[in-house]
Amino acid sequence: MERGGNKPYHTVINAENFHALQTLLYTHEGKLDAIYIDPPYNTGAKDWKYNNDYVEADDSYRHSKWLAMMERRLKLAKRLLNPENSVLIVTIDEKEYLRLGLLLEQIFIEAKVEMVSSVINPKGTGRSGDFARTNEFLFFIRLGTATVSGRTDDSSVGTEVAWETMRRRNLASKRGRRGKGACGPNQFYPIYVSETTGAIVGRGDPLPADTPHTNILPPKGTVAVFPIRADGTEMNWEYTDSAFDKWWSKGYIRANGKKNEPQPYIIQHLPNKARKEIDSGAVTVDGKRGDGTVIARYVEASSKHVTTQWDFTSHSAEHGGTGILKAVLPERRFPFPKSLYAVEDALRFFVADKPNSIILDFFSGSGTTAHAVMRLNKQDGGQRQCISITNNEVSADEQKALRKKGLRPGDAEWEALGICDYITKPRIRAAITGQTPEDEPIKGDYKFTDEFPMADGFEENAEFFTLTYEAPRPIAHNKSFSIIAPLLWLKAGARGKRIDKRCDDFAVADTYAVLFDLDVTAAFIAALAKAKDCRMAFIVTDDDRGFQTVCGELPPGIEAVRLYESYLTNFTINTGRD
Repeated sequence: MERGGNKPYHTVINAENFHALQTLLYTHEGKLDAIYIDPPYNTGAKDWKYNNDYVEADDSYRHSKWLAMMERRLKLAKRLLNPENSVLIVTIDEKEYLRLGLLLEQIFIEAKVEMVSSVINPKGTGRSGDFARTNEFLFFIRLGTATVSGRTDDSSVGTEVAWETMRRRNLASKRGRRGKGACGPNQFYPIYVSETTGAIVGRGDPLPADTPHTNILPPKGTVAVFPIRADGTEMNWEYTDSAFDKWWSKGYIRANGKKNEPQPYIIQHLPNKARKEIDSGAVTVDGKRGDGTVIARYVEASSKHVTTQWDFTSHSAEHGGTGILKAVLPERRFPFPKSLYAVEDALRFFVADKPNSIILDFFSGSGTTAHAVMRLNKQDGGQRQCISITNNEVSADEQKALRKKGLRPGDAEWEALGICDYITKPRIRAAITGQTPEDEPIKGDYKFTDEFPMADGFEENAEFFTLTYEAPRPIAHNKSFSIIAPLLWLKAGARGKRIDKRCDDFAVADTYAVLFDLDVTAAFIAALAKAKDCRMAFIVTDDDRGFQTVCGELPPGIEAVRLYESYLTNFTINTGRD
């Protein structure tokens, strides 16, 4: 479905997720910016299936079976992530969080692994004789240079920017200390404060480490202020003498409050973050005080550090999860959907500055992750794309009812009730169009970061595929092109038109092309030269010399991929069999 113009497509893949991850190694190995998964929590409830084997609540090996299932998938997920800068986000509850944490540490040895506790049910679950649990956990596994961005604070608009103390706090920053964390020689100097006005009037020269600060005589009518703690420990200022001159002249450093301590006045400054926000326009300078310091206020929502304890109204699973799903799919139910806003926030911390990022969810369930990515795109005009993988299993209770009717997997009535066809795809369609599956406008509004009617929908594109098991021989002999056609489109960026059918010579789409016959190479190269957005060329041949010849003639910037060798080799390597 298309509503987003030339934006890339979100894709939903109906498949067993282990097989789908193996397939994505062909299209996206090392290319993903984020993976968000909400795997089964292994509570013993019959609400998940893998290879038709339930893990029963009384199974003595249910923990090891669950870990084996997760380990196989996480190892493939690691290969899909960009090792230079990416994140894996995994949600879990108390049943398996300890084992999962150890597994993640084992697989992602070189990564930074952190856990957050998040309140998702403020009322608490009613469990007789137990604590009423309100929270679950999120593991954040950061690869390469990935860092956590701040959380938007909408309440800050119009408020004055907070000043911070300019005296260093860490004892590693004591005056005269050497080694790691120590300050330079020019960060211990007197700041002169007027005894009459309480305003800074200048500074003195930095003192050598062996010169007592009591040797300094301040100008008449002023007090010499050094960075000294209440217990007499000599520290350092945040800035060198030259940096002090720069920021004080701009009105970014002030004296604020007289004290009967070794440091007689509090010296404050606007930190680097605030100065950058002034430069960007997020903070405006309304004027200056009598001492020449700026009055700075937020005109845009500020950003706060994110803690490891989350308790946000928007993360309630009842309202942000079940409530949203009821509005989008009024007549359909799905157990325990995640809060849309909780997923949105978790991803925002890592892809806010990546408008073209690719996000994967291989336990996509109701499709919350794709929905959240759409909201992120709307907020900043981004072109992020989400790949959602889910199977089309029906619940245990539904299976019993269907079998009583004489139905089995593959029957239309059976498949219509599967997760993918009954929940995931309809939700994504409804979110984009703003209409329920019954063609009624969705009632209600989105809340929090971006408030607007759900009926407005999103300017996004989406495509839906089913991954099948195929024999290698027909593919190798160019007889099953239509089967792998969607994967070529995915590998080329999931954007624009798709080449679905094999032809006699070649075909050129928006972002990729396929050469079926080496005898028309000249015409193929000429067509590629006119295709400005083409980034990939698939060459169908078992002739290595012929393939190399075509590669040498391709226009600059176009990557060559050999079919069907590259495709089949992917599965030979990643499954250990043909």
